[in-house]
Amino acid sequence: MEIFDLKEMEEKQAFYKEGEFKARHILLSEGEEIPPCEMSSYVIFVVLDGEVEVTVDEEPVTLSEGKCLITEPATLSMETEEGVKILGLQITKGE
Repeated sequence: MEIFDLKEMEEKQAFYKEGEFKARHILLSEGEEIPPCEMSSYVIFVVLDGEVEVTVDEEPVTLSEGKCLITEPATLSMETEEGVKILGLQITKGE
């Protein structure tokens, strides 16, 4: 068991990685974006604070605090106008 304090994390970082599972804290400042990225894993984004537009295979969706997005492997990008804090989980499907 490990405990992580997301309030103490200020940068984009993978804070846990084990086999097919990765947890990442994503902090985007006002006006910042992540360009399109081909994800080969399942992805879960939970918005902890703020608002973000996430594009999944060219389909945009706006997520605000408390919202959660789950997607199969896809091309993903995100951008925020006001800044956002996200918990991102990646799960690779076993063969």
